[in-house]
Amino acid sequence: QVQLVESGGGLVQAGGSLRLSCTASGRTFSKDYISWFRQAPGKEREFVTSITWNSGNTYYADSVKGRFTISRANAKNTVYLQMNSLKPEDTAVYYCAYRVRYSSRWPANVGDYDYWGQGTQVTVSS
Repeated sequence: QVQLVESGGGLVQAGGSLRLSCTASGRTFSKDYISWFRQAPGKEREFVTSITWNSGNTYYADSVKGRFTISRANAKNTVYLQMNSLKPEDTAVYYCAYRVRYSSRWPANVGDYDYWGQGTQVTVSS
């Protein structure tokens, strides 16, 4: 089993920044991908960004390219999401997700992931 613990959410004004953290623990089968998803009230959970654990390759949804940066600290089993130039439409619960195995394409669907964090609320005021 893998446990994912998230932190860093909060309330910020439009144009501001936040940094989210996701720390993984427990048994793992591989270190292929850790990703961030978000879900606004009444909407589907959507892919934000992902990182390949070993290589550091990254992939971003078009909506956050140039504003969000995903990174990793391997020794601490931690992934970060640096969010800059935040917009009200970024308001959502942000979830960390872990995929056990390699994928030949970027895993960007909810069903691609085996473990999920509890979510952390990000609210951006206008």
